[in-house]
Amino acid sequence: MIHHSRSLSVAVAQSCPVPGDVQANVKEHIELAQRAAREGASIVLFPELSLTGYELALAERLAFTEVDPRLNPLREVAQAYKATLVVGAPVRIGPALHIGAFLLGVEGSLQLYTKHRLGAFPPSAVCDSVAGDVPPAESTVFEPGDRNPLLVREGLTAAVAVCADIGRPAHAELAARRGANLYLASMFVIPSDFDSDTEKLARYAGQHRMMTAFANFGSPSGGLRSAGRSTLWSESGERLIQLDEHGSGIALVTKTEHGIHARAI
Repeated sequence: MIHHSRSLSVAVAQSCPVPGDVQANVKEHIELAQRAAREGASIVLFPELSLTGYELALAERLAFTEVDPRLNPLREVAQAYKATLVVGAPVRIGPALHIGAFLLGVEGSLQLYTKHRLGAFPPSAVCDSVAGDVPPAESTVFEPGDRNPLLVREGLTAAVAVCADIGRPAHAELAARRGANLYLASMFVIPSDFDSDTEKLARYAGQHRMMTAFANFGSPSGGLRSAGRSTLWSESGERLIQLDEHGSGIALVTKTEHGIHARAI
């Protein structure tokens, strides 16, 4: 376990979800989070709907609550390793189902971000389809949310975005106005969208002087191929580190008094 003080590090975890198998996905999250924390990560960001995979047909049955016991093993890791985890899941709030990102804090705290802008893959996404089908629009399953907590940790103020949220420049602009110097984009990006989405994130980083982190799946999900290549950018928009297209792993950026160090684990 990690208990000593350390330089501030931000990690993106590229996971490979088992469709609808929350138990298996929690196990992978724990392994990746522990690996990142042992390398000094203070914040570990996972992809959109990382605990279930991008499985819209299963979201109703697998939906989490804010007091869901399935989160307990991850909350324990966050506390034991002093690393804040940002994990994705379908979340029920009252009668509404949302795409959520849980912020699991080092002191046992839990905050919830709910995706503001729901997305839909265009018909052209069939080129990235595994079986020739494109998932339905998210609005057929979920409702847009408005929860937008900030994560404050050791000199960083982080704002969260979930996938299609980054399509509105105002989202990143609001994050910067609220004092964020770190933008955490939890996403599922297919190959045909990769260039446009990462160009936006690099631009937001430089425009708003926010280090920007992008976490993506390293394997297909919801019947679509993933672009992988989870990435971190500096506050000037420079790409610091990027993972491979396929497979799980960690990309880590550490800020010290001697500068910025980036590496893949």
